[in-house]
Amino acid sequence: MQIARVCGTVVSTQKLRSMTGKKMLMLQLIDREGKDLPQYEVAVDNVGAGIGEWVLVSRRAIAPDPQGDERPPIDALVVGIIDTVSVEDGLLYSKREESRYRLGGR
Repeated sequence: MQIARVCGTVVSTQKLRSMTGKKMLMLQLIDREGKDLPQYEVAVDNVGAGIGEWVLVSRRAIAPDPQGDERPPIDALVVGIIDTVSVEDGLLYSKREESRYRLGGR
């Protein structure tokens, strides 16, 4: 799994039928120090994550079958919204502190 920050949404009106109704998010990958990595990823969200939240992303290799396989071609899935991340140096991220920051409390 990888830690990422939700930085946007992706809308696609023309897509495979198996992708209909899937919420897609643009994610900025995060390094061990909590800094943005240069990579981003689009992932399907089944947990209701919002912009600015840190999430857990799970990946698997799958390709669509153009002959009609009804499994959606999802290779990245948001599987959790992160509350806290702690490393040996202390607290790296806290959803609670982040929300205070966004509300102007810091």
